[in-house]
Amino acid sequence: MNVRLSVTCLLMLCAFSSACQPVKPEPIPDDDPVVENPVEDEDPPVEPPVDVTDWETASDAVAAMGVGWNLGNTLDAWDAGKGREDDWLFWETYWGQARTTPELMWMMKEAGFGAIRIPVTWGIHMNADNKVYDSWMNRVREIVDYVLEAGMYCIINIHHDTGADDDVWLLAGMKEYEQVREKYAGLWRQIAEEFKDYGPKLLFESYNEMLDSRHSWCFASFNGGYDAAFAADAYKAINSYAQTFVDVVRETGGNNAARNLIVNTYGACCGSGTWNPHLKDPLKEMALPEDICENHLIFEVHSYPNIDNMDNMRKEVDDMFHNLNTLLASKGAPVILGEWGTSSEHPDRSNLSEFQTYFVRRAMEYGMGTFYWMGLSDGTSRSLPVFSDPESAEAILKAYYGDSYEPVLPVIDDYECTYSVNYTSQWGEANLCSQTISLDEYTAVSLVLEDDPDQGMLAVKIYGEDGSEQYAHFNSAEVTVTFNRSVLGSTSSRITLQFMGNGTYVTCIRKACLIRKDGSSVVLTPSRFWGCDVALNAVPS
Repeated sequence: MNVRLSVTCLLMLCAFSSACQPVKPEPIPDDDPVVENPVEDEDPPVEPPVDVTDWETASDAVAAMGVGWNLGNTLDAWDAGKGREDDWLFWETYWGQARTTPELMWMMKEAGFGAIRIPVTWGIHMNADNKVYDSWMNRVREIVDYVLEAGMYCIINIHHDTGADDDVWLLAGMKEYEQVREKYAGLWRQIAEEFKDYGPKLLFESYNEMLDSRHSWCFASFNGGYDAAFAADAYKAINSYAQTFVDVVRETGGNNAARNLIVNTYGACCGSGTWNPHLKDPLKEMALPEDICENHLIFEVHSYPNIDNMDNMRKEVDDMFHNLNTLLASKGAPVILGEWGTSSEHPDRSNLSEFQTYFVRRAMEYGMGTFYWMGLSDGTSRSLPVFSDPESAEAILKAYYGDSYEPVLPVIDDYECTYSVNYTSQWGEANLCSQTISLDEYTAVSLVLEDDPDQGMLAVKIYGEDGSEQYAHFNSAEVTVTFNRSVLGSTSSRITLQFMGNGTYVTCIRKACLIRKDGSSVVLTPSRFWGCDVALNAVPS
């Protein structure tokens, strides 16, 4: 998967697109300064307005996208309190991701991905008059340009303004819809005006996983006991939001008159499962919005099946695609899986690869697009950039292009890396491992620093089940911490390097690894958790 072969350009079925391919930018030097605000004086890539009939249909666009990926936990971050709403760099990196670069998008393109979904949270970046801060809009536009200049399709949406948290402002209920309709319409009007001259490879997605006021997953009115009238009101609201979205975007004119638009089901639910008779209601109750532009709408759902039992997985996936085809696509629009992955906490590696292959190929059979949720390049890996999960990327790409396809997948082992950690708060923590791992598979974590830490300044902190924690204080540059199952339980959800002193402190991580039962190791990529900054220093090995 590291063979350095040129990747044939993906066929993009755009009748009006330029015959000239974009030129790949030169890599950004290691000493390139961080720009505190994105460039505001460069014109966006503009294509002349065209007649509606010149634009590819929604179905053609879905077919041309190939396989996609989500730039998650980036522009969708939220819940950091007040006071920094217009600080785009703070928010973009707040959930541990690196600042997004053009090189990341070129890496995805050269590997074989054809589309990027950019989840964007907006409400926290709007002033009292509901105007989006210029700094935030400019940064969204800048990253959209990265994707388009690499020759891929791009989707932007309204993301964590919906969901199951108490401070979300978009809820599936007619009362709530009426209360925020003008704010919602005004937000989409601002986004649409900003991008009205962009070409057909940019798509808008109405909202993410919108839930009712009970925060019901799976179907409306799931929480608190099923109430048919309450559920019907939620589905009516979903369709109302979708219609408002389409109407507002079309009214802005320009290329938005023909832009392909995406509307999600309630909760982006895909109707999977048989344990409740209402699971398919989000598909049945979703309406295709009325549109002045025929054949330019797309339905979106999300899917995260359990894959611990592969026979069950295949049946669930088969049933899901059948239902999406008969209950949703039959309404007159193609379907994309805007997010997909697995809900299994500790999937077997072979199971995961088999699932990824099966899922993509089944989607292809039904003519549906797929956008994998994160996991392929995360944290500091994005700043090189490299794939943090090349096995998954390879499985997805081979499923789409065929087993003989050899994707270009740069990995962390191609570089000699160190991580400078600058602690700014007592108890600040740098992530060593930010994903849940099974302690049946892993026995320890090892850490190598540049120098011995000062006495009592650092500790490895391991998060276990039910709020349990294991601490390992150390004073030497090299340390291996064995997981204490009696304290942690069977899993760890996070492993950090914590600062135990007062004031500020700087250290340098040369290497961090998880140790498997068989003695082999998995290299980790440290990143910021909170109370510190983490800078990656890398040179080709």
